[in-house]
Amino acid sequence: MNNLADLNLIIFDGACGTNLQTYDIPESAWGDNEGCNEYLNLSAPELIVKLHRSFVDAGAMVVETNTFGATAIVLAEYDLQDRVEEINRAAVEHARRAIDGKPGCFVAGSIGPTTKLVSLGHVSVEALAASMTEQIRVLLDAGVDCLILETCQDLLQVKTGVVCAMEVMAETGREVPLMVSVTIEQTGTMLVGSDIATVCTTLEPFPIFSLGLNCATGPEAMKSHMRHLNHHWPRRISCIPNQGLPEVVDGQTVYRMSPEEYGKQMRAFVEEYGISVVGGCCGTTPEHTQALVQALADVPTEDLLNRSVS
Repeated sequence: MNNLADLNLIIFDGACGTNLQTYDIPESAWGDNEGCNEYLNLSAPELIVKLHRSFVDAGAMVVETNTFGATAIVLAEYDLQDRVEEINRAAVEHARRAIDGKPGCFVAGSIGPTTKLVSLGHVSVEALAASMTEQIRVLLDAGVDCLILETCQDLLQVKTGVVCAMEVMAETGREVPLMVSVTIEQTGTMLVGSDIATVCTTLEPFPIFSLGLNCATGPEAMKSHMRHLNHHWPRRISCIPNQGLPEVVDGQTVYRMSPEEYGKQMRAFVEEYGISVVGGCCGTTPEHTQALVQALADVPTEDLLNRSVS
């Protein structure tokens, strides 16, 4: 299929950061930018292609660009704010190389929440909009198949990102599916206090392709939010969880959910809550993705797009 929207069930890839931490990355690749995964798009392109390809080989239909923190706001922390276009464009090229020759695979432009909360005054709406617009324009021009605003912790940031994306698509004449994925903490709300009901009500008027959750917790803690979306969100639902809550063992961050348990829980979400966009966040390895693909192999998906809300 040549159109992402034609797929009944869409399987995203897994984690970027936690998988990169397992790679033997030479100090020379980091330079003075250690911790900036997005810089590796320029300094270690083969490594980024390798990471993407490992998920494609595991069965992922969509790979996310290594651009989670590639806005000027975040890159300024490494004095890289003038290289936004270079970094984002390279990231799309690497993802394209990884899916080359694989039918039915797509590239999603990843847009993170930045490191500043607009609702708390860390950054102005105008500055946030300018930064997000710059990144979105490059991702679209470089040829992504969809955009995903992910790990959103501030509803005002979400609305700003959605409006920016809509304006850039209208301006350029290039429209792609726009996905939104918020992060609900263990407290039951986003970091600045909005619950999933508020998120639904706020975003329902916008023509976004899907709404869902990613990061913060494993699938178990997302059940009530998935149930709410199933009953109240009229379009596609996404679920891209961590592999359980992180634990620190011998100084290393560990995610204990096994690939088999992950696949089992995600299958239940698809069957019970009509979720049609699935994938994994922190701790998700290619082995987890492979288990997810296997778990969903015989699940009927024809009715996922005909789900009705009560």
